[in-house]
Amino acid sequence: MSKNLQELKRIREENFKKHKNKKREYYLKSKDKNSTPKYKSYKEVNYSEELNDENFVKNIKLIAKKQKSHMENREVQILEKMLEYKKKKQKYYKNNKERRLEYDKEYREKRKEELKRYRREYYRKNREKILQQQKEKRLAKRESHD
Repeated sequence: MSKNLQELKRIREENFKKHKNKKREYYLKSKDKNSTPKYKSYKEVNYSEELNDENFVKNIKLIAKKQKSHMENREVQILEKMLEYKKKKQKYYKNNKERRLEYDKEYREKRKEELKRYRREYYRKNREKILQQQKEKRLAKRESHD
């Protein structure tokens, strides 16, 4: 039994080594493919030339112009995304209207007593303010009829 176990361990080790070597070869091969520099399209910057008085102002204006155009482009995309989201939301609510109404009804039934207590407490706390608002509405109605 232990010989069998030893044999299995040995085979496992061999397979693991093969796998490691295969992985290493693949890594080395892909490394050779990617040996071209990643930043070859970038030019070398001469800072003394870039930052002198004449070029500095010109470069800052150019950067500001690029940033502004980028922002304007993004603004259009953001507005489009917002409209798309609004339409998607409207479609969802339209498609699920019955389910939502049913859920609201169940929720109200389940929380009926709790909501009654909450309303009673709210009215008790804000009684004066509510009465004042109602009085103002009645006066405004009377004045509009007269």
